[in-house]
Amino acid sequence: MSSQHSHIPPLEVRERAACMCDTGDTCSSFAPGHALHLIQSRLASATPAEWADAIVEHADPRSGVILVRALGDDARIALWNGAGAAAQLSAGLPVALHQRYHVLAVGRERFNVLRP
Repeated sequence: MSSQHSHIPPLEVRERAACMCDTGDTCSSFAPGHALHLIQSRLASATPAEWADAIVEHADPRSGVILVRALGDDARIALWNGAGAAAQLSAGLPVALHQRYHVLAVGRERFNVLRP
C-alpha cells in the first residue's frame, strides 16, 4: 500500500535580496561595492601592471561614496563601497585602484568597489 505524497509549496522568493551591510552588519554579497571575493583579490594581485595610483579627495562613511583623483591622468573617479572602506579613508591618503577587477587598495587592505 502506498501513501499519498504531500505536496510542499515552493518558497516565495523576493526579486532582489538585500545585503546585510544595508542594516549595518558585515556584507553578505560579493556584488560590486560589497565584500571582496578571494578570487577577485587574487586576480587583481596577479595583474600588477593594471594598478593605478590615486589620492583620496573625499570619503563619506555614511553613504559609502569615495572620490579619488588618479595620478597618471588626473581623472576624478567616483567609487562606492558598502563594506566600510570610506570610514578608513581621509582626504589626501594615497590609494591604488585596479579598475579591471574593481579593487581599491588602502595600504594592505583591499576593498571591492563599484564605479557608478
